[in-house]
This record gives sequence, structure tokens and C-alpha cells, in this order.
Amino acid sequence: VETPDGAYDLETDWLIACDGAKSPVRGMLDLEFGGELFEERFLIADIEMEADFPSERWFWFEPTFHAGQSALLHKQPDDIYRIDLQLGENADPEEEKKPENVIPRIEKVVGGRRFRLDWVSVYTFQCRRLEHFVHGRVIFAGDSAHVVSPFGARGGNSGLQDVDNLGWKLAAVIRGVTGPALLDSYDRERTEAADENIAASSRTTRFMSPAGSIEHMFRDSVLTLAGTTPFARFWANSGRLSTPCTYTCSGPDDPRLPAVSRPGTVAPDAPIGLDWLVNRLGVVPVVLSFGTGVRVPDGVRKLMLEPDEILRERYLGHEEAATYLVRPDQVIAARWRDPSPDDIEDAVQRMWEGRP
Repeated sequence: VETPDGAYDLETDWLIACDGAKSPVRGMLDLEFGGELFEERFLIADIEMEADFPSERWFWFEPTFHAGQSALLHKQPDDIYRIDLQLGENADPEEEKKPENVIPRIEKVVGGRRFRLDWVSVYTFQCRRLEHFVHGRVIFAGDSAHVVSPFGARGGNSGLQDVDNLGWKLAAVIRGVTGPALLDSYDRERTEAADENIAASSRTTRFMSPAGSIEHMFRDSVLTLAGTTPFARFWANSGRLSTPCTYTCSGPDDPRLPAVSRPGTVAPDAPIGLDWLVNRLGVVPVVLSFGTGVRVPDGVRKLMLEPDEILRERYLGHEEAATYLVRPDQVIAARWRDPSPDDIEDAVQRMWEGRP
């Protein structure tokens, strides 16, 4: 390990490589990082400015102040505003970063308001991932495993979701609760999530920066329709940025229960008196019981709840009773209307073994 004070050796049973998009560990293992590099360049600038803009994210397609390109503005703490301007693939990064070129662009965005340039950079981005995130005792998470465009906040969020998924599994392996095969489910689930994020990020990028005349015509038609037609507004703005992946390889399910809480989804939160369900779940396996009194295996906590209107909507639907198995990362592993103790024990075993 190289440090400012010199190098030292470190031995470990497991290595989690969270060393970023240019991961040295990935390079040492000579692993292919497949995907797509987008040539479009963007200018990003932080400015300090006093303004009465609301704390909203504003996005423009081809505004009059930045003709032919997209622009983004949003407020940050301490009177800092971030401005992101599309430049095109032929822009010279060093020229574009010069204050004499940046300041006129910013003035067109903010009008006559006074501002101070705090930081500026020019970037491109990639949508790439490793084929597998687990390589023996070396496990990749975050940008070392996958990278996406910055649009939609999927990069940082998916890195945290990697760690949520991996933490309890690796802890169980280290403590001898289960074998290393459980880590295969980390690889399977998080590569699925990476593919979902890459697909969404690539679609967003092509909508913002159409690659050809057909894509440009489609984008402009959607924007025109969005002004008058509600269904088209979702195509331009889904209303959410990053959302957790729903893992497709999950456990037993009763489809008569609500879709929002099907296996593979993050357990929907709901108020429980003055508390919240997410706080009651904790970081151990939990059996949620709504109107059932089943026995649970050792090492699993049971939480019996009296459903109110919100819990009923999210966990029962039109049914009178239900039982849910929730993993330590608060992802639903299985659910039933009326399970037997053997049903629950089998699902718990399946969870610890990481079987799809």
C-alpha cells in the first residue's frame, strides 16, 4: 500500500476493492472493464452567488442562452450553485476551463447577477462494468465494479447499494454462518443492478444528447408532446432519479399480495406509531407477521404487526394475513399468505445459501 509516508505490506483474508473508476486492483488482476465510452464533453462549474432561486434542479434542452446544447442548474449549500453545460464532443477541455471562456457562459445562465467562480472542470463519462464482481477473495464494489453517467444519481447510490448487499453476506461467511457460495448471490444481484443502471443511464444520455437525426426527432417530439400530453411527461421525466433494483432471482412468492412488496424489492417503509418500520427491521433476518402466528428458526427475529391502512396497502392488499421474510439488507426474500414452519425454515436456508 502506497502512502505519503511510504509503502507498507498488508495481508488480509478478503479484499473489497472500492478503489474507484480507475481501480488499481482491477488493473493488477488484468480484468476487462467492458462497456461504452461517450464522447460528449460537459462543462461543470460551481459558483458562489446570492439569488432567490428555489432549491430545485432546473434542466433545459437547447435553451436560448446555450443554443443547441443542454444545461443544468441546481442549488447547493452555502450559496453555491452548480451549472452543467453540454459542450459537444469536439470541445477542447483546456480551452473551455479558462475563466475568460467560462465566465461569459455563466453570465448567460444567471443574467446580471454577481457571482464568484469557485471550481470548474470538463468531463466525459462511460457506462461500463466488470463481467463479475467476485474474483475469489477479491470483491469489487462501487465505481471499481461499474460506472455510469452522472445523470440520475445512479453512480453513488448504486455503490452504497453494493455495500448494503455485500456487508451482511461477507459478515456471515467470515463468522462461519454459511459458506462462500453466498457471495455468488452478491455477484448475481449486483451485476443485474449494474445492467439496469447502465441501461437507464444510456437512455438518459441519448435523450439529452441524441446521436443522430432519428434520435433527435424522437427527443424533440417527446418534448413537444410533454407540454400538452400527460403520458408524454413521464418519458421526459419519470419523477425519480436512482431507484433500487428489484432482484429477479428471489424466493417464494404469493402474487396475490401487493406488487410493491414482492420478493427482490426493498421492504417498503411505513409509520409504526411514532416510529418507522425501517427502524424496527434492523440488520438481522426478520419475519414480518401480519395476522399470522408462525414459528421462526433460530437466528431470525419475529416482528408481529397490526396493519393500519398504510401497512395494509403495502403488505396485504386485499388479503387478511401475510408473512414476509426480510433479509439483513432489508430486501424481501420471500412472502406467503399462510406459511408452515417448514416453508419459513426452507426460505431462511435458501437465503443463507444464496440460492436463486
